[in-house]
Amino acid sequence: MAITPTIPARLARTVQASTSHAEARTRVIRAYRAWYRSAPEICALYALNVSPSAVRLKIRQDFERNRKIDDLNIINVLLHKNQQEYQETMNCWKQEPHLMHWFRKYEEPAKPVAFLDKFYAGRDDPKQVNSF
Repeated sequence: MAITPTIPARLARTVQASTSHAEARTRVIRAYRAWYRSAPEICALYALNVSPSAVRLKIRQDFERNRKIDDLNIINVLLHKNQQEYQETMNCWKQEPHLMHWFRKYEEPAKPVAFLDKFYAGRDDPKQVNSF
């Protein structure tokens, strides 16, 4: 597989805004297909210890997470971010840890108990907030 040189404008697109849900749906499907077809190339470019099918599964999960969004403005922003992420990934502007970040497990952080732990977490104690 030949690796293409990094050309900043290789995957660049002008910013588009969907004017209808049908147009947005078409753009989302086009973006999903681009990612799906690029899974083997992503694994080869970054020498990932993950199979293309695992990358495809993660791509599917990410698209499914945003499936219920109905606001056209939010969909347009997500599509723009998606194109930016795709361009950065395919032009090798990332490193392996950036892609392996996709596969980390999301864990709920432990609830802080001590004052400093709450302070660092940005949580206020409701009993002390209203005492003034």
